[in-house]
Amino acid sequence: MARYIVRRVLNYVVLLFIACSFAYLLAASFLNPYSVYFGRQPPVDPAVIENVMRECNLSAEVSVWNRYLTWLTNIFTHWDWGCSPLRVSVNSDIGIRMWVSLRLVLIGTLGGIVVGVLVGAWTATRQYRIPDRVYTLLSLLVICTPSFVLGIVLQILATKVNDALGTRIFEFVGEKGTVGDYPFAELVDRMQHLLLPTLVLILLTSASLSRIQRNLMLDSLGADYVRTARAKGLPKSKAVMKHALRTALIPTGTYVAFTVATMFVGAIYTERVFSFPGMGQYSVDAILAMNVNGIAATTAFAGVCVVCGAILSDIVVAILDPRVRLGR
Repeated sequence: MARYIVRRVLNYVVLLFIACSFAYLLAASFLNPYSVYFGRQPPVDPAVIENVMRECNLSAEVSVWNRYLTWLTNIFTHWDWGCSPLRVSVNSDIGIRMWVSLRLVLIGTLGGIVVGVLVGAWTATRQYRIPDRVYTLLSLLVICTPSFVLGIVLQILATKVNDALGTRIFEFVGEKGTVGDYPFAELVDRMQHLLLPTLVLILLTSASLSRIQRNLMLDSLGADYVRTARAKGLPKSKAVMKHALRTALIPTGTYVAFTVATMFVGAIYTERVFSFPGMGQYSVDAILAMNVNGIAATTAFAGVCVVCGAILSDIVVAILDPRVRLGR
């Protein structure tokens, strides 16, 4: 198992380096960071702009290849991902926004995974009954609803609840707001702001995952080894949990690992609707601001997330599937 994991990690590292390099070269070749100074009043001296571009390793007078080598050298020697055309450190931006996304996405996605797996497995054991049909209808309704629409609907409902109760239980603008002077006020404030966007992610993740888990569970429940276990007298609950669910979780583990990874930069609409300064919003802002270094750093962060998800997927599959664990 260890050799299997090490071999996969080495492959992922090589692919990550290639992906980050291509992202930087494409951004440096086609984006024009000088444009952020166009139309400014009073106009900025072109010599000053050029000095800033050289300082940030964005000068068009330097070849893309030389800029790439400088960028790569700064990362490996100083872990410096550069700065934006306005001389804002990419390291500081990523450092702040990464933890914001971590709080939002990790709670929402993990909650959605737990709910999705449990609901999918449970409805599979009640195929075509009323609970199965109700959950199928609700899941399809959530899946067909765009995340920003779902977020806006929840904001409207939260506003009505706040007005009805005469107090602000739900907060949905930004990561934090006005903090009171009572014990744990800051923690309560952050939880209030996390509640609605987390609920959006839980609904979206659980809705799609429950459909996948249901279909996988149905295939496992109809397999010969489950019927054989039942014929030998194994109780239905043990046959479902020990044999059917364990087998159905193998492909789910792969899907879940990559879902957690990609959600860090994939929750763009949720972060936009709730004004959360996370990685998804930063990736859009970097493109609009012609921030070559920011785009490269965001791509690297997304790549690391995907690599971590892939490694987690390999570990989960190796644990659940004895054929992989034993190297067969």
